[in-house]
Amino acid sequence: MNLRDLRYLLALAEHGHFGLAAEACGISQPTLSVQLRKLEEELGVALFERGNKGVTPTEACTRLLGHVRGAVAEADAILNLARGLRDPLAGRLRLGVIPTLAPYLLPLVFGPLREALPRLDLEPWEDQTALLLERLQRHELDAALLATEPEGPEWQSEALFEEPFLAALPPEHALAAEARVSQTDLARDILVLADGHCLREQALEACGHRGALGGTLRAASLPTLMNMVAAGYGTTLVPGLAAGVAQDSGITLRPLAEPAGRIIRIVWRARFPRHAAVQAVAEVIATRLRAFAVTLP
Repeated sequence: MNLRDLRYLLALAEHGHFGLAAEACGISQPTLSVQLRKLEEELGVALFERGNKGVTPTEACTRLLGHVRGAVAEADAILNLARGLRDPLAGRLRLGVIPTLAPYLLPLVFGPLREALPRLDLEPWEDQTALLLERLQRHELDAALLATEPEGPEWQSEALFEEPFLAALPPEHALAAEARVSQTDLARDILVLADGHCLREQALEACGHRGALGGTLRAASLPTLMNMVAAGYGTTLVPGLAAGVAQDSGITLRPLAEPAGRIIRIVWRARFPRHAAVQAVAEVIATRLRAFAVTLP
């Protein structure tokens, strides 16, 4: 039994005719017939009922087809993976992205990535920083876009762009009249994300907070946080790429008196063999964001 003969079996089951199946396989009809006879002898069962108008799979063939398709699919997967290993810019690349970045960055860069790297099949995975690093360690991801730099010799990273923080205010808020907003003033009724989001700690640090915040709201997502600000519940900091969504939500944005922000970087395992693919993705993202940065408020 070999993969070639299994492919012949699938072709004949699909076409129901020796001539059409042979043409699809790029071989002669007698060759196809001989090879399938040998396969039947090896398996010890008849695979097709042969008639004047064509062939019909037997019950045995029907029961075997699922296994045959699976075997051929797995073989194709091995070949595709091997091609990807030969060409680092081809095949699947699993990319983790933190939730405060994914909805705003991915729509900007997916088009340019497809255009620049047409053979690369990019699979995004959204999660918090700690969980993305765990998946990277388990080889369930190939790289991740983070707003923090992980420590340890097992990681490599490259800074892609700096994303400024903007003060997000209800339109009627007293600070909305200011050209620039003091972090000290903003911190008086600041809302933050729940534990586990790196943006939470970065926002608190930018506003001079240390330790617990008491009973203030902790949102599970940045959209929830922005909707609460738009409803007049408090203030917050939003990353620059989310500025358009924030304004569409009815939020007033102002630059900070003392500029603050976060550095977005791409992180991968130091021993990851397809370093060239990570570098190529990093270059496309950095180039796209250099062009986009001028439109930030």
